[in-house]
Amino acid sequence: MFSKNKKTEEFDHEQRLQYEYARKRIVQKKKLMRHFIVFLAGSLLLIIINPVLGIGKDFFIENWFVWAILIWAFLFLVHLLNVFIMNKFMGKEWEDKQLEKLKARQTERISELQKQVDSKLLQKETEVKKNEELNLQNPENE
Repeated sequence: MFSKNKKTEEFDHEQRLQYEYARKRIVQKKKLMRHFIVFLAGSLLLIIINPVLGIGKDFFIENWFVWAILIWAFLFLVHLLNVFIMNKFMGKEWEDKQLEKLKARQTERISELQKQVDSKLLQKETEVKKNEELNLQNPENE
């Protein structure tokens, strides 16, 4: 009876995690699409501003809008790689593995510290016992 509830709780937790991960991925892709639309509109605007309207012809670079569009395209490409490629390498599974490694390191460090504390306490206890034995053997020292 209790095990069924526990399994459903774990299942619900897992479903919630999967839902949140899917929601984050959708938000990433949505932002990427927005970036693409703004990139297209901005590029079109830059093309209209410089060659068609003649604004910016006095700049030190004759076709500055081409360079601006190329730089923007590079930034969009970086965004695209981040969403579709880097997220696969450093996605949910990678985060979980890193979390487990860190938890294992912390547990190991805590056990080392506990051993040190225990050994110091043991040393103190033996010193106290020795002092008590010495005091029992030589009662006139008190």
